[in-house]
Amino acid sequence: MTGKTHIIGGLAASLAVSQFSNYDPVLLVGAGVVGGLIPDICHGGSKIGRTFPLLSRLINILFGHRSFTHSLLFLVIVAALLHTYAQNEAVTVGILVGMISHYILDMSTKNGIKLFFPITIKVRFPMTTRTGGKVEELILAALSLISVYFGYEAFGFYF
Repeated sequence: MTGKTHIIGGLAASLAVSQFSNYDPVLLVGAGVVGGLIPDICHGGSKIGRTFPLLSRLINILFGHRSFTHSLLFLVIVAALLHTYAQNEAVTVGILVGMISHYILDMSTKNGIKLFFPITIKVRFPMTTRTGGKVEELILAALSLISVYFGYEAFGFYF
C-alpha cells in the first residue's frame, strides 16, 4: 500500500477507536496517523523513510522490507517502549492502532508481511491486490468515507 493509504488507514482506525474510548480524539487520531506510517521505516522511499533516511537505511540493511518492522515482535517492542516512556495513553493507543492498520493493509498485498518475524513465513490475505493499483484506490476511497463518518462522530461537536 502507498503512504496515503496508510495515513488514511491510521486515521480511520484511530477515529473508530475514539468512538469506544474516552481518549482525547485529537491525540488519538494524530498518533494513529503517525502509527500508520511507522512500520515503513524499513523502506527508504516511504514517507517516514525519507524523513529519517539514515535510520531507514540501517533498518533495511539489517532486516529488509516488510519483515521486523511489520511483525508482532516489533509491535510488542513499540508497545513496551510507549508504555514506559509515553506521557499520554491516547498517544500509545493511537500509535499501536495505526501500526495494526498498517499491518492489515499490507497483508492485503501480494507480498504480504513477515508477521511472525524472525520466522520467515509471509502472511497475507487469500485475496490480494497490487500496491498502487485500482483496488487500492477503492480501499482508499472506502477508508476516506469511514474517516468522514467516524470523524463526524468524534469531532461533530466542534462544527
